[in-house]
Amino acid sequence: MQHSEEQIFALAPDESSKKAGLGLASPSKWVTRGINEQALWGECQGSGSKPYQTQVDLTSIAFKCSCPSRKFPCKHGLGLMLLHARQSDLFTDSNMPAWVNDWISKRSEKEVKKAEAIDKPVDEAAQAKRQEARTQKVSAGIQELLIWLKDIIRSGILSMPEKGDHYWDNMARRMIDAQASGLATMVRTLGETKFWEEGWQSDFMDALLRLYTVAESYGNLSLVNEALQQDILRTIGFTSSLEELKTQEGTDDTWLVLGKETTAEGALTIEQNWLYGVQHNIYALILQFYTKGQPAEISLMPGTYLNAELVYFPSALPYRAVIKTHTGLTAVASVEQKGFADWQQLAFHETKVTATLPFHEDMPSLIQQLSPVKLQQDWWLKDEKGHLCKVSSEFKHIWKLLAWSGGAPLTMAVVGKENNYLPIGVWHQNTYKALS
Repeated sequence: MQHSEEQIFALAPDESSKKAGLGLASPSKWVTRGINEQALWGECQGSGSKPYQTQVDLTSIAFKCSCPSRKFPCKHGLGLMLLHARQSDLFTDSNMPAWVNDWISKRSEKEVKKAEAIDKPVDEAAQAKRQEARTQKVSAGIQELLIWLKDIIRSGILSMPEKGDHYWDNMARRMIDAQASGLATMVRTLGETKFWEEGWQSDFMDALLRLYTVAESYGNLSLVNEALQQDILRTIGFTSSLEELKTQEGTDDTWLVLGKETTAEGALTIEQNWLYGVQHNIYALILQFYTKGQPAEISLMPGTYLNAELVYFPSALPYRAVIKTHTGLTAVASVEQKGFADWQQLAFHETKVTATLPFHEDMPSLIQQLSPVKLQQDWWLKDEKGHLCKVSSEFKHIWKLLAWSGGAPLTMAVVGKENNYLPIGVWHQNTYKALS
């Protein structure tokens, strides 16, 4: 499977790794080189007497290297892939050496053990007891949260910018103690409101009402349908078994990886991957969690296609999903550019989505023929009817977007809701280009 340099660079953890990887994309740096359907490997001569053993699992794009770097992929992994992308004819050895075969075999064994764990009998009585204890903790924590939220409303929100970090941290920690991690995240988000920006009151109230809606809903679960119950519980912090989910029937499609966003919470890295199913015209969010020094289960590169079966979490608005099976990433090919015709169509769709799930996450959308324009020091996206939507202040790649656009309208992928959207990719010369 051949990858372009742009797709390989999308895997780099930082700019310094990109630069170092380029320096290693030379045949003279590699003592051995090989590839087959399962793996890509090579030995890179470093400063020591023993070359670094670098390997890439091509079935799920995972990396391993004997170098001391804690980055994934390291510069050697990037350099090896870049060299193959540029001079694939140099990789003539298809017989995996022992150190590659052992690693690939261990990865396969892990998948087998996961499958066996599903068949392990469960102590239902102990499970029910733990569930009851957790329910009581969550209920008590939510009662405190509701009092706290009502106090904010009674006192008025104008004093909120004066609150110190401890004000928000104390309640977030209380939600962690109550085993309601989702609510803890929502409390922290509330405290991260940009109080210095004009109009912060609207953003603050929106986040506060979302939090109140979820908290209040917990005491009224019996009044809503089962799918919405799952949304409420998952937003609060109740988790589902991914392995059990994978036993269910999923959706087969060719999924275009629209973009990704990586954030860090302490030692934990959270990776959001936005996918678009080109055959069914649907979207999916794949979340991956991993600690520092460990690679993601599968490296999803923006701009590539993944032939896979995805299983959606139970929801009134199916969006988050897990990869059940896949046949690896493939190179980008031409695809029909579907999507909304203008911002008004998206607004009508957003109204229906919010009516279905008032506290839904930011979701991706494809919008046809958008042009970046600048008005009063801010950047906006204009559709063919002249309607404007402001570009999110978080967007850092306006000059790349302008370079590809050249002032001409492009079909664009954006992530967001209501009046706040972040461009994540465009179709340029009939090829999807990720804005990252």
